[in-house]
Amino acid sequence: MTLTNRLALEFEQRKNPHPRSASERAAILDNPGFGTNFTDHMAVATWTLADGWHDAAVVPYGPFALDPATAVLHYAQEIFEGLKAYRHADDSVWLFRPEQNAARFARSAKRLALPELATEDFIGSIEALVAADVDWVPSGGEKTLYLRPFMFASEAFLGVRAAHRVTYCCIASPAGSYFSSGVKPVKIWISTTYTRAAPGGTGAAKCGGNYAASLIAQQEAAEHGCEQVMFADAAEHTWLEELGGMNVYLITDDGEIITPELTGSILEGVTRDSILTLAAEWGLTPVERRIGVAETLEGLLSGKITEMFACGTAAVVTPIASLHNDEGDVVVGTGETGETTAAIRKALMDIQYGRTEDTHGWLKRII
Repeated sequence: MTLTNRLALEFEQRKNPHPRSASERAAILDNPGFGTNFTDHMAVATWTLADGWHDAAVVPYGPFALDPATAVLHYAQEIFEGLKAYRHADDSVWLFRPEQNAARFARSAKRLALPELATEDFIGSIEALVAADVDWVPSGGEKTLYLRPFMFASEAFLGVRAAHRVTYCCIASPAGSYFSSGVKPVKIWISTTYTRAAPGGTGAAKCGGNYAASLIAQQEAAEHGCEQVMFADAAEHTWLEELGGMNVYLITDDGEIITPELTGSILEGVTRDSILTLAAEWGLTPVERRIGVAETLEGLLSGKITEMFACGTAAVVTPIASLHNDEGDVVVGTGETGETTAAIRKALMDIQYGRTEDTHGWLKRII
């Protein structure tokens, strides 16, 4: 579907006649958790093969009515994104690099044979939703309004082909700090039994199937006393790729900050890219290359690798305490949050919350 020579979607505001009361909302915002409470509205739009994108609106939050033959229930033709709205000290509300999420959403759509949504419409849906539910954007600490745009095949048809009807939606959920009791380093299980994605597959797309495939490996990690799983490559099982939902970084004793290069089976994270951009400003040398599992374990044992962390939208930066596999356990540094890891996390969040100058033009004000 071409995105040129078209008018931007206008998301008509259809107010929820029964929004949560101010006291109910205040109670939720006081302790929002993550992904369990949702705002009063959602943004929606429909695409059909005949008419393209249409029927865009902000409507009351509520369930979809799906035919049992709806294509997504059978063939998993769907994608999603995740980003946050940040309330700054002056009460303004900002997004962090939303155009990057829009671009990845379009790439994911293309890979899953779904229609692309123009960047202006992707961001426009978020702006319209946040405008309707601005009172749901929390303040204080590390609280944010988490935004979940998604798209799925909504045609009722059991033939195996790309759907001729697609539904787009964006919902919002107030979120507290990922680490409610402070930043905690996590134990990582390196899985060589299961793989997240393979060359030519959907690893670079943000689609539910990738996450479903990771769940059994996450269970394997939990059985070994670990909080997260690290996937090796599908072909040789010898190269680090990513965690179930986060990219990974290594820091060396000579000032390199290394992350696995993008191979088509690794998700191109917005946080990952931001850290690469900022690394040189922190006096580090950013490196993207293949990283062997054996090289990593040896580097930790020798002290060559001094810190490791994972990164993603939800947690921003998560320090890694130790790596575990069938051959044993290896501690990362002292097993505590490394000094550089903590500094990276703080620097990135200071930009997001407006506590330091945004010299890269990454923030977009929406309220």
